[in-house]
Amino acid sequence: MQNLVKVFKALGDANRIRVLKLLQDQPMSVGELTAVLGISQPCVSRHLRQLREAGLVTDERRALWTVYRLSTAAANEYVPVLLRHISRWANQDSEISRDQRLARRVERRAPRRRA
Repeated sequence: MQNLVKVFKALGDANRIRVLKLLQDQPMSVGELTAVLGISQPCVSRHLRQLREAGLVTDERRALWTVYRLSTAAANEYVPVLLRHISRWANQDSEISRDQRLARRVERRAPRRRA
């Protein structure tokens, strides 16, 4: 039951649902998500951490970037079912549609190297 509670807590924020919908279409970096969502990078990172801890997303390090994608692992049996339902429900939201249009236009750039 603890896993279910963790998942529902993670789903209790509109921005996290927006992130899930964006990641459903393609894996994205924090910078790309920040550009689409219009919220700060630390805020996006916090949302992603909560989604990862709930088992909804996974991350993969690619050079200087970390790319996030929807979880395909069956570590949490609630995740696939909930993602399927959220996908269907959220498709009718105008903000989700706007996010998806913006995501198609986000320029994928190589990250800047830190000095």
